[in-house]
Amino acid sequence: MFYGAVLGATIVVGTSVWAESENEKKASPDASPQAVLPLEELRSFVEVFDRISTDYVEPVENKELLEGAISGMLSSLDPHSAYLPPKNYKKMEEHTTGEFGGLGMEVGMEDGFVKVISPIDDTPAQKAGVKAGDLIIKLDDHPVKGKSLADAVKIMRGKPGSKITLTIVRQGEDKPIVKELTRAIIKVKSVKEQLLNDGMGYVRISQFQMRTGEDLVKAIEKLEKENKGPLNGLVLDLRNNPGGVLRAAVEVSDAFLNDGLIVYTKGRVKNSEMNFEAEAGDLMEGKPIVVLINEGSASASEIVSGALQDQKRALIAGRTSFGKGSVQTLIPLNNGGAIKVTTARYYTPSGRSIQAEGIKPDIEIDQVKVEKLQAPDFTRIKEKDLSGHLDGENEDEESTKKLTKEQKASQKALEELLANDYELHEALSLLKGMYFTQQMKQ
Repeated sequence: MFYGAVLGATIVVGTSVWAESENEKKASPDASPQAVLPLEELRSFVEVFDRISTDYVEPVENKELLEGAISGMLSSLDPHSAYLPPKNYKKMEEHTTGEFGGLGMEVGMEDGFVKVISPIDDTPAQKAGVKAGDLIIKLDDHPVKGKSLADAVKIMRGKPGSKITLTIVRQGEDKPIVKELTRAIIKVKSVKEQLLNDGMGYVRISQFQMRTGEDLVKAIEKLEKENKGPLNGLVLDLRNNPGGVLRAAVEVSDAFLNDGLIVYTKGRVKNSEMNFEAEAGDLMEGKPIVVLINEGSASASEIVSGALQDQKRALIAGRTSFGKGSVQTLIPLNNGGAIKVTTARYYTPSGRSIQAEGIKPDIEIDQVKVEKLQAPDFTRIKEKDLSGHLDGENEDEESTKKLTKEQKASQKALEELLANDYELHEALSLLKGMYFTQQMKQ
């Protein structure tokens, strides 16, 4: 059973949609119903506090006891509500701006082990080959079993440049996998772009940060400049994107819509109910879009894919997403810390709640392992081996010779990308089919 939550902002990026009103939540009395104090239960709390303070085998600071009580209160609610002490709150703010230290992966707890929800692009975890779904059973020489997620995260943290060894159990592998990672300052570029064949664009969003919407616009403008004209279609890659800022998800969805509902939220208090509508200005001007998702796509990723799917603006391809349909609000406290509380559920334009269900793709793309076949040992005689053969006149080869070093490098990178990424290759094929169908109708 999956019960863990994201606790360490220096190592992970939470599968959370952050609400906008973080600094406004020291709200007026009208913001929520007046709570009735449970006096009998509070007496029991005071009694326990007093007993621990006087009878526990070692002295315990009052602050430590109270913070532990707050933490337990929140963690008993759901996997995503948590108490953030002042130091952790500061680090949580760092990851929403895209720079933090650690290994670069989103983690939770499952059956007593650390479960990798998603590695983040261009981080030690991703470069070492850590995959979504991996179970970490040992950290250096420390068994994970019996530790809390906070304890495990504390071990994974460390000075940039220092090393840690992860022992991993992976589905389909007979033996545990051992990987050595070097901790680093994680600078996450949330948006990357690549021009594909036939004027098709590829944009990868690895997580949703405050500036992701703005960076998406710049990425598409860059692709159009490289293409010397508007793109014919776009693959939007949200695979293994664990989520992030709600506003960024709304901005990315809005970038491809001219009108209509994007997402709405419902909760117990009035200010948790929000509706987000699209404004005119489709960056792709109606050209086809394929959105790639998988089991590591969560939260804000599901808002975008759900909105574009319900509005029939994009074809969703891949595998069913993670299924996190709740909104967390960061509420600052007087002690410099904060509480992260689940305040609402979000719904797609058609009224679907994705909580524990996920976004089901329109086109399923199975996960496959791509391997290059070995050439046979014997050699075959080809035309060029025959005596007196004619030389070819290949126009493509001539044009290739005229390419600059940068263009050749870009072309080689594209060939490698498509050769090694089966899901992207399939998405591009779908996109081309959608484009040609669209052109035939015009």
